[in-house]
Amino acid sequence: MAHSRGHVASSCLRRTLSAATIVSSGEKLAGGVRRLAAGLVEYGIGVGGVVASFEEARSAMEVVQPTMLAVDGSCFSWAVELRKSNCLPSLALYLLLGDHSPARSSFGMHNIKSSSRGMITLEPSWAPKDIALICFTSGTTGRPKGAAISHTSLIVQSLAKIAIIGYGEDDVYLHAAPLCHIGGISSCIAMLMVGARHVLLPKFDAESAFKAIKERKVTSFIAVPAMMADLVSYSRVSELEGVETVTKILNGGGGLSEELVEGASRLFPRATICSAYGMTEACSSLTFMTLRNPTLQKPRELLQSKYVIRSELHCPKQEGICVGKAAPHVELRISGDQNSNSNSNSSYGSRLVGKILTRGLHVMVGYWDRSEAILLDSIEHGWLDTGDIGWIDGDGDLWLMGREKGRIKSGGENVYPEEVEAVLAQHPGIAKAVVVGAPDVRLTEKVVACVITKDEWSWVGRKSNHSESGKELSAEILQRHCRERNLSRFKIPKSYVVWKKPFPVTTTGKIRREDVKREVTSCMHVPSNL
Repeated sequence: MAHSRGHVASSCLRRTLSAATIVSSGEKLAGGVRRLAAGLVEYGIGVGGVVASFEEARSAMEVVQPTMLAVDGSCFSWAVELRKSNCLPSLALYLLLGDHSPARSSFGMHNIKSSSRGMITLEPSWAPKDIALICFTSGTTGRPKGAAISHTSLIVQSLAKIAIIGYGEDDVYLHAAPLCHIGGISSCIAMLMVGARHVLLPKFDAESAFKAIKERKVTSFIAVPAMMADLVSYSRVSELEGVETVTKILNGGGGLSEELVEGASRLFPRATICSAYGMTEACSSLTFMTLRNPTLQKPRELLQSKYVIRSELHCPKQEGICVGKAAPHVELRISGDQNSNSNSNSSYGSRLVGKILTRGLHVMVGYWDRSEAILLDSIEHGWLDTGDIGWIDGDGDLWLMGREKGRIKSGGENVYPEEVEAVLAQHPGIAKAVVVGAPDVRLTEKVVACVITKDEWSWVGRKSNHSESGKELSAEILQRHCRERNLSRFKIPKSYVVWKKPFPVTTTGKIRREDVKREVTSCMHVPSNL
């Protein structure tokens, strides 16, 4: 019954072959895929074989034990070094993509364009357990793990993005996000399924992205907050006018501040801006939320209606950040509420705060361990534990409190850093804030805010005379700001660290919170009452 199963190649190439799908080099994408497939068959890559193709792969390849490594010219020297070290005996084939000199081929690397079989017709085949790819997590709390994602998961997630974001064959999609990350690959497949055109960047930077957007008349792209901040900042410095061609922007990897949404709205005045919450293990997005619709509301009005910290008047104990409603194929449940799911209105408004669980065809097969995908404790009875804490309101919107592993236990109360960071980010003088817990004799942990101030703002001491009209920041000013935003007293940071360098991040731009905490703790002396 293999013909009844979904396959990303079948789902994407049928549409692509009938469309004018292009990449920035002008090469026909479908022809390139078929030529690559024929070459892989010729070189002996078969069902279940694992192929590695990105540079930050040494530790990942130790996990997946690949049969083949594919690189282009930019990674050639790295591949040669890896081949000489012979540290991965499973690697039987080194493949060079594109046109390369005979000197490079002399290192025992094969060029796919030399395949004698050409563009033959190949039937789709499935790896064991329907696995299409192994995508590694960001590793914010430890070593990255390889999530085995099925063909079915990729297809249903892509269909959700097509339905919710509105991708179509007239779109010109800029690959701003790297294809080694689940957000980038799932959006790419969605665009392939609708027959859109693709514009590739070797590496994201604001200048190159703007050039590509203007030259190729880009209509859609996805980004993380750091990318959006770079685009907005570059446009201001360069005094760029608004870009009219962009109509769809999907944000992931963290929430956008009001300031960034308004900046993006001015830069891309015709764009609907959506934000998604998800994770690698769930094949990208679980929930979606519209932050700005140019035809309905001004961005500030839409943000203030949902994307804000709820005041204690409306929900004394359940605050958080709204991340929108679940996609149609996604079930959500809060741990402890056996009846709660994204399709049951009776469970909404239960006010239960707990672990966010998800179930459905989008959930990974398991974590890859050497030779197969295994299910770990994070999946029980089909429910995947996201590792996040949250609650679902009466409208079916999911409110994110924070990561369970990042939770601060202060004076017997639970404090989630992301919630405090969202409040601090609303102050006009704060460029970025990271909140961690530091050891404290009385409280067990005290809440510490590490802040990066904006260029025109200065940090003043406790005893300084503060000018209300001046652009000054201090612990007292930020604590007052938190109180005015109705943040509970025990959540307000007790100490502040002015950060003078960029915060450590993963390759997807997520904060390495443990690294920040380690540095903060090393600089603090914990007094003893013994």
